[in-house]
Amino acid sequence: MKRIGLFGGTFDPPHYGHLLMAEQAYQQLALDEVWFIPSYQPPHKAEAKTTAKDRVEMTKAAVHGHPAFNVNTIEVEREGKSYTLNTVQTLKEQYPSYQFYFIIGGDMVEFLPKWHQIEELIELITFVGVDRPGSSSNTPYPVEQVEMPLMDISSTMIRKRVSERQSIRYLTTPEVITIINKYELYS
Repeated sequence: MKRIGLFGGTFDPPHYGHLLMAEQAYQQLALDEVWFIPSYQPPHKAEAKTTAKDRVEMTKAAVHGHPAFNVNTIEVEREGKSYTLNTVQTLKEQYPSYQFYFIIGGDMVEFLPKWHQIEELIELITFVGVDRPGSSSNTPYPVEQVEMPLMDISSTMIRKRVSERQSIRYLTTPEVITIINKYELYS
């Protein structure tokens, strides 16, 4: 039985914080693979600043070279708002023998009660909360805890820096920076 980490997000743009979260879950839970799932339109955020096509391309560039990291475009292909329940149900139909772990930031753990049809979702997957050392998240739901070193990088910060013509070197991969520059994203 394959153990697959699912890491959903806008990835607008993907950055080293995302990659470190995925790597920590991959190693600490002995996962076989981690699938990055860019959302078409996240239900809890304003629309992305870039197209889904651009975000998929950046995410593929970010994970390129890691043998266990892949990009799954299920939500982009479906279009519309991306609810985790729909995605997980479809993946379980496509891969009935796989065990799925849904990776979220520790800060998102306390919002689980507000997730769309959380009671059904909790029956289908194991949630993995990736948190800073020493912090704890409060939730009535079972969540596997994974620790990661403190890394304070956000997509918002990167977009702001690009728009202000500041360097984003060492915040995201050179491949992602190349795509941002090529398409003049966020400027």
